[in-house]
Amino acid sequence: MRAALYPGTFDPLTNGHLSLIRRGCDVFDQIIVAVADNTPKFPLFSHEERVEMAREALRNEPRVVVEPFSGLTVEYAARRGVCALLRGLRAVSDFEYEFQLALMNRRLQRHIQTVFMMTDYQWLFISSTIVKAAASQGADVKGMVPENVRRRLREKYAKGEVRPGTPCLAAPHGGFRVS
Repeated sequence: MRAALYPGTFDPLTNGHLSLIRRGCDVFDQIIVAVADNTPKFPLFSHEERVEMAREALRNEPRVVVEPFSGLTVEYAARRGVCALLRGLRAVSDFEYEFQLALMNRRLQRHIQTVFMMTDYQWLFISSTIVKAAASQGADVKGMVPENVRRRLREKYAKGEVRPGTPCLAAPHGGFRVS
């Protein structure tokens, strides 16, 4: 079985991530979605929440497994016995960082390849950060994230449950609209 590890923070999982995972299933027998715990970012959702949301969104994908992990991604990939790391590229700006990361991972684990897939054009503008910023101001992010994620974003921001460093900490002027 040829398995790939798709690592990320997934704070939150977007339809761009889902598209890449599904397309990855066209290339690999199994995709392991590895939700990172240790991140220099300031996630809005806890590690447990991010894993739970990803599992719910991907529950109907039989060749996809969602797992929490911590530590060095390439070391986790080696422990899981995957042949590749799956990475998405939205734009040229993603490439430089991803290229450096791929070279470092190759240096650490020569037998694990990095496979880059271009994001579908409809998701080029989507990032978890942009989605959070829009949702924090009351924008409806329907169609940009799975429905379970959309509900959780609305709940999180409506309750004011945000962490320092997350985009747009305050509720929009006039509060949130509930629909």
